Amino acid sequence: MKILLIADIHANLEAFQTVLDVPHDRAICLGDIVDYGPDPDKCIDLLQKKNIPTIRGNHDNAVAFKADCQCGYKYKHLSIATREYTWGVLDASRIGYLQKLPLVLKEEIDGKKLYLTHASPRSMFEYIKPETPDEAIMEMLADPMEPVDSKFLVVGHSHIPMNRKLGDLTIINPGSVGQPRDRDIRASCAVFETETGEIEFLRLDYDIDAVCAKIEERMPHAEELTGILRRGY
Repeated sequence: MKILLIADIHANLEAFQTVLDVPHDRAICLGDIVDYGPDPDKCIDLLQKKNIPTIRGNHDNAVAFKADCQCGYKYKHLSIATREYTWGVLDASRIGYLQKLPLVLKEEIDGKKLYLTHASPRSMFEYIKPETPDEAIMEMLADPMEPVDSKFLVVGHSHIPMNRKLGDLTIINPGSVGQPRDRDIRASCAVFETETGEIEFLRLDYDIDAVCAKIEERMPHAEELTGILRRGY
């Protein structure tokens, strides 16, 4: 089975629609549907229409419960400003959808066990990056929200694609669909082949001009937001 792994859509509908065209049998979303982008309502609706299992990210949590997203200082003012916009776009049913999203999903397919969460097994706010020390990851694994009894840990949050081994554990991050921050502006996703355990990372061009036009028309801090999309960081 081919599982399409997607994360950090951030209300970028055009990028989201593009990655869904990748051939797959199932899709799973690792959270952060909202903030930064112009179409949080349409992205939520598409996830529901496609019946895609989705995890609650820190931005989803902030929108749903009016909580601190605890994101990095560099982008925090943008997340706060666009959250006001997001609340104006989402109705009560979509807010309710965000509130009910789980923090962890566990899957076993073709004998492969996957533990899926937004950021780390311990918290929706912690980053596992390519440069994160092994010791720090081991601490996250020692005190998880739910026991990690899988050989594959799948996370998002950093917006940076990653395929990393830590002992017997493979840590996968598909990168960000709608807000890449690795200096590649193309939408990022990954396909996990459950039979072989192989992971294919994909970068896809999408209509970034259409997204930027909507941001400029509707959103605060438009110049900063479009600049991030056009730079890839």
